[in-house]
Amino acid sequence: MRFTSRRIFAATLLALASVTAPGLGVAQGFPTKPVKIVVPYPPGGANDIVSRLLAQRLTDSLGQSVVVENRPGASGNNGADSVAKAPADGHTLVLVTTGHSIAPSLYAKLPYDIRSDLVPVTTLISGPMLVLTHPQGPLKTMAELIASAKARPGQLNYGSAGNGSTTHLAAELIATTAGVKFNHVPYKGSAPAMVDVMAGNADMVMDLMLSSMPHVRAGKLRAIAVTSAQRMAELPDVPTLMESGFPGMELAVWNGLMAPANTPKAVIDKLNAEIRKVMDTPDMKERIGSQGFAVLTGTPEQFSSLLKAEMERWAKAVKASGAKAD
Repeated sequence: MRFTSRRIFAATLLALASVTAPGLGVAQGFPTKPVKIVVPYPPGGANDIVSRLLAQRLTDSLGQSVVVENRPGASGNNGADSVAKAPADGHTLVLVTTGHSIAPSLYAKLPYDIRSDLVPVTTLISGPMLVLTHPQGPLKTMAELIASAKARPGQLNYGSAGNGSTTHLAAELIATTAGVKFNHVPYKGSAPAMVDVMAGNADMVMDLMLSSMPHVRAGKLRAIAVTSAQRMAELPDVPTLMESGFPGMELAVWNGLMAPANTPKAVIDKLNAEIRKVMDTPDMKERIGSQGFAVLTGTPEQFSSLLKAEMERWAKAVKASGAKAD
């Protein structure tokens, strides 16, 4: 009986090892080849910059080359779709942004489902937007902006980077919360929208702090609110939206990395640990800070919760705006 019990116990241990060992073995051996980060936007922007900074440092950390591949198109959805269909081994990742949490509500049909075809690895960075008006115009505060919109419903023009963009829907969230109606004027990018506000052809625009700060510093645009939870050190006199009569309204643009669904959890956990170690160094925080963003890393579960909350938030804005994309 004792011999039989030992055999049964040994067989049980062997069975358990056969279940757990593959995942552990995959993680210990990972990566076995170069890791690719697909950036679904053109080179040169903030998303591309942070990906290349990360890739340089991860190459040393992982002991394998980490490369960045720009694959723009369809507002970032082409690149995300390509990774959703890639082998689920952790060697192909995609950088997703706030725009990817908007897309499911904006598009009637997408070739991938961010909730089931991709899995979170970690968030990377986050940054605020600014509410901007003409420096010599009458709109010097959010209170004056909302009062003007109430006095002339549907006539206060605001520019955006395009229909369904974050800058479009952020303004719609403000309008819906305040119970007013703005007139949306979409542009092909945020730069021409800001130019028209500078020229006095539009009343207001929202844009990333990163890209709008040079115009604010030059006196070409007036920042009347920042969408962060606290005032920014670079603009200590500019109040937050929450200080300006919008309790609880914090709007941040963010990005993070996701992998194909069914990527082994042990591989996801290893990637998460290595990426967080790299991103949380003083050097990276300083480099990211110089781009107008803050490092925002976390667990895959925290990223999943953020993605769910963001999809719900932006779905409301899409519905209120009536925006649709083909």
